[in-house]
Amino acid sequence: MSALGVFEILAWGSSVYLPAVLALPISRDTGWPLPWVVGGVSVGLLVSAAASPRVGATISARGGRPVLALGAVLLALGLAVLGLSPNLPVFLAGWVVVGLGMGMGLYDPAFATLGRLYGADARSAITTLTLWGGFASTVCWPLSAFMVEHVGWRGACLAYAALHVCVTLPLALLFVPSGAGLALPSARRDEPLSQSAGERRDFLLLVGVLVLCSTIFGLVSVHLLTLLQARGETLAAAVAFGAMVGPSQVGARVIEMAGRGRHHPLWTLRAAVALTAVGVCALAFDILPVAAAMVFYGAGNGILSIARGTVPLALFGPDGYASVMGRLARPAQVAQALAPTVGAVLLARMGPHATLVTLAVLSMAALGVVPLLRERGIDPHSGRHI
Repeated sequence: MSALGVFEILAWGSSVYLPAVLALPISRDTGWPLPWVVGGVSVGLLVSAAASPRVGATISARGGRPVLALGAVLLALGLAVLGLSPNLPVFLAGWVVVGLGMGMGLYDPAFATLGRLYGADARSAITTLTLWGGFASTVCWPLSAFMVEHVGWRGACLAYAALHVCVTLPLALLFVPSGAGLALPSARRDEPLSQSAGERRDFLLLVGVLVLCSTIFGLVSVHLLTLLQARGETLAAAVAFGAMVGPSQVGARVIEMAGRGRHHPLWTLRAAVALTAVGVCALAFDILPVAAAMVFYGAGNGILSIARGTVPLALFGPDGYASVMGRLARPAQVAQALAPTVGAVLLARMGPHATLVTLAVLSMAALGVVPLLRERGIDPHSGRHI
């Protein structure tokens, strides 16, 4: 588990979290428009979304080790292209390759791998993995800043490429079990989610919740400082408040781990959506101090990562879990990719307050959908709902 945890820290830190530190130095050094530079991660997320169903099906059939290993290779190749890119089109092409690596190396394929290995008992492993992943920004943002200062943004990209070749690739090949010999019931392993109208209904409801939450996360992650400053906070204060999100995520995940799986995963999802809604509504309507709003939002986002891996396992069972995760990932990643652009349009045309109110409406919509999901479990022996 520690090997996969280190894998996730480097995968997240060198992809989704990379522009937070490198975007401005890249724009200043090259003269490329900052929105296009930042938009590279949106390109990556869209490519990842397109690949996710195929990735899930491959993990279901062959296990996660070869997929994670290829993800490390693609991340390395894409980052090398970024570091050597002579112009903006090549830079964006590098993000296409990075996006393929994201689709094979971030949480969803990792959760699918754990589900393939541990079946109905994967919940604890998924929770532990998200705890590792919560340190991605804590580790990689300072590391990225250090490398930019000493070797430049191109050197930073190439250094991350080398880390994937020398660290994450060996971790995937040497420490992630292949799972190829697991005897899953062939009648259900890759069977489409069509056994009952109830399963199809729950699948669509879960897609709706994840799309709403991913939209909120994608918008807030890019525009949080702007939104806080529009409320009258100084830049230094906005940065300080924003820095509270990471520790709140990790703290909430620790509390979830302490529960040792004694509650149904749907309660984790309900708590995640409720905490996120409290945080966003507190910002929109000024009903709590900003620090408290950030703690609620961070805690909700932190355990949402756990819920997106454990709820499908509980609702649909371990057989075909990897394929289900791949299908769930696509719409959520598309929403996350498009959210920053939508947020920029809202900010420009409607202003910060209306943008916050829109986020509050989205959070309340998610809060209204979650109770419609029915609490049930899977018999690990028969694979049937109980």
